[in-house]
Amino acid sequence: MKPALRRVAIVGAGIAGATLARRLTDVGIGVQVFEKSRGLGGRLATRRTDWTAPDGRVHRARFDHGAPAFAAHTPAFRRFMEQAQRAGRVTTWSPRLAPALPIAQDAAPLWLPMPDMPALCRHLLQGLDLRTGCTIDALRRGSGGWSLQSAGACAGDGFDAVVLAMPAPQAAVLLHPHQLGWAEHAARVVWQPGWVLMGVAEAADAAPYWDMGRPSAGPLSCVLRTDARPGRERIAGLTHWVAHATPAWSQQHLEEAPFEVQAALLNALQSALAEWQVHVTAWRHVAVHRWRYASALGPADPAVALERDSTHWWHEATGIGACGDAVGDALGDPLAGAGVELAWCSATALAAHMVGGQPGQPAP
Repeated sequence: MKPALRRVAIVGAGIAGATLARRLTDVGIGVQVFEKSRGLGGRLATRRTDWTAPDGRVHRARFDHGAPAFAAHTPAFRRFMEQAQRAGRVTTWSPRLAPALPIAQDAAPLWLPMPDMPALCRHLLQGLDLRTGCTIDALRRGSGGWSLQSAGACAGDGFDAVVLAMPAPQAAVLLHPHQLGWAEHAARVVWQPGWVLMGVAEAADAAPYWDMGRPSAGPLSCVLRTDARPGRERIAGLTHWVAHATPAWSQQHLEEAPFEVQAALLNALQSALAEWQVHVTAWRHVAVHRWRYASALGPADPAVALERDSTHWWHEATGIGACGDAVGDALGDPLAGAGVELAWCSATALAAHMVGGQPGQPAP
């Protein structure tokens, strides 16, 4: 009979890490979650920033600058989303498209967390032992269990198991001393980067009649008017924009200085808005963000042989596992949040594997 898990360390507080943490907690297993960023959610991200108007007044802006939304294809994830919707934690979003864009008649609505993108992960992690701003750079396993190292110091120890819920290139480094096959597979996953422009503009237009556009050419793949999306605040006379660069352009300009990227993407955004008859009179705040690991495309070498579950990794004898982006195959369109559902399903399956049965459905 396998020993019971009492304490589990989870590295990563995106949707995979948050889902796993909640499911293990719901069956009585103690967890501690470590996240390198100050905030939660991973690519379910909302940037909060203050900017000062010419009259000296300070304004607060919010930009959904990660995955704009996500779909729910599998029955289990749809049920989870429907429960969360009844609790008021998510809503559906059917994008209103900019002029001249074809409308997909049968497109299913997307899901949007409320009131911001990390809200779903915050709810899953509510009341749990969470440490943010802590980059885990090494794992150790000894007679007392697993310990986690951060900047040369012990960040936590005495764990029966450790699970990595983080981008594959980062997971590969931590896995290498303990699971070489997993590490080699994770290192072969091809990733697409993504530059994102965020801006606040003064606009002469009245209430918007569209909230998403896809330019036909140039460096931008998608333009969102974030303040026109459900549950987002609108401020009279101002428009809030998020513009995603294409993966190819982002890769080509991956290491360029942010001010150079900002200038190029702002010029592209202004051209797209002019084409869609949006009249911007002045830009009051502009910034860029680089997602080095925006979306995974799967292994570069599909012939890599590895004995593993198709959705997650778990080695019971040593108590190490991985889920989410660390083991994902082709994720689809990153702008449709294709990785969110995959990460949730991966974490759900791993939780069931770890406890030897299907955990109960967590209440949203």
